[in-house]
Amino acid sequence: MPLNLQKNLPAIEILKKEHIFVMDSLRASEQDIRPLHVVVLNLMPLKITTETDLVRLLSNSPLQVELDFMKIKGHQSKNTPIEHMQAFYKDFDSICNDYYDGMIVTGAPVEQMEFEDVTYWDELKGIFEWSRTHVTSTLYICWAAQAGLYHFYGVPKYDLDAKKFGIFKHTVNDPYLPIFRGFDDEFYVPHSRHTEIRREDILKAPELKLLSESETAGVYMVMARGGREFFITGHSEYAPNTLHDEYTRDLQKGLPICVPENYYADSGRPLVRWRGHANLLYTNWLNYYVYQETPFRIEDIKYLGDL
Repeated sequence: MPLNLQKNLPAIEILKKEHIFVMDSLRASEQDIRPLHVVVLNLMPLKITTETDLVRLLSNSPLQVELDFMKIKGHQSKNTPIEHMQAFYKDFDSICNDYYDGMIVTGAPVEQMEFEDVTYWDELKGIFEWSRTHVTSTLYICWAAQAGLYHFYGVPKYDLDAKKFGIFKHTVNDPYLPIFRGFDDEFYVPHSRHTEIRREDILKAPELKLLSESETAGVYMVMARGGREFFITGHSEYAPNTLHDEYTRDLQKGLPICVPENYYADSGRPLVRWRGHANLLYTNWLNYYVYQETPFRIEDIKYLGDL
């Protein structure tokens, strides 16, 4: 099934060139299929790039998915045209009474700040709490994973001596969980972060289950509430050139940065070896934790609310 997107979203034309089938909301409304409703809280500065990365993965599911994009109220993006934000993004206030099958919260370039010093921390905590009563399953990525683990379970983050940057090998601790359906014993994930969460802190929290880790990159995936929450420290959604673009950007800014590990082939071009795992991750999440675990269809919830 295609992914239903708001008409004129830039990702549509980008992905059509990649022969990925997406459908605008008007055409999708003509089909008598109740799509899954997923909301993306996009905290990344390059919003169109992140939208495209996520849409690329979500579109591989056989399920029909309808996306909403949410932004932090009062926070103006410096790297995305205001017209784009007005056309495709909603404030939390406008959707707080809605129910969603799934939610994705992206990373943010604030990881070296204390959580409480982030200007939108209070609003973000409110969204986190709302998700527990209005969303079936939530996927927290990179900094958002650290923020969610800290808010809900008191798990701290730690500064790294150097940026964890590159492609790293991971293993699965419980291969029989549906989130790992089709995974190999070892798989690769891009990481790009200055901070980490530690294994011993995860193991101290009985509500948390450590699902996957790396000898080099540390904790990768943590699950809570039986799959209602997933915390993922890497960037499986990254496009082939994302780490290269980050590397050249930091070089041009004169920032301390090392060549991304295990990334460039002998030819000097990126060697992509995480795409299959990324597709499985998002497809399994949608199928086994968003679709099959949703207790009610949205229409049922609205009906019950009228009784």
